[in-house]
Amino acid sequence: MADIIELARALGRQLQQEEAYIRYSLAKQAADEDEELQKLINEFGSVRNEISLETSKPEEERDSAKVISLNKDMRKLYAKIMTNERMMNYNDAKDDFDIIFKRITAIIQQCSQGEDPDTADYTPSCTGSCGTCGGCG
Repeated sequence: MADIIELARALGRQLQQEEAYIRYSLAKQAADEDEELQKLINEFGSVRNEISLETSKPEEERDSAKVISLNKDMRKLYAKIMTNERMMNYNDAKDDFDIIFKRITAIIQQCSQGEDPDTADYTPSCTGSCGTCGGCG
């Protein structure tokens, strides 16, 4: 068993050398260090918590106008977060890395179920979003 664990560790080291992983790691660090982005994310979380608190109140105590206003604020914050350049870079890098990781995971899973290691592979299912797809053809 020690050999297979060492192979897993070697795979982990190799994974961390992949361009997609390095790009993802750097993009995550840049997003984490972006003070404005982190401020927006924290505000988003606070507004989401306020919505949760308000909507968990009994209906007769709930302030529907406040919920509508908070939802509007939350949508604005979300749009600002998702259009932040560092967040966009992070999302793109994460999507690219996730494809590699899903492929590795699928191969290992299929092999654990008896599939041929030389032919086992990941077959993405179509989500309808071509932006993150490896391609239909």
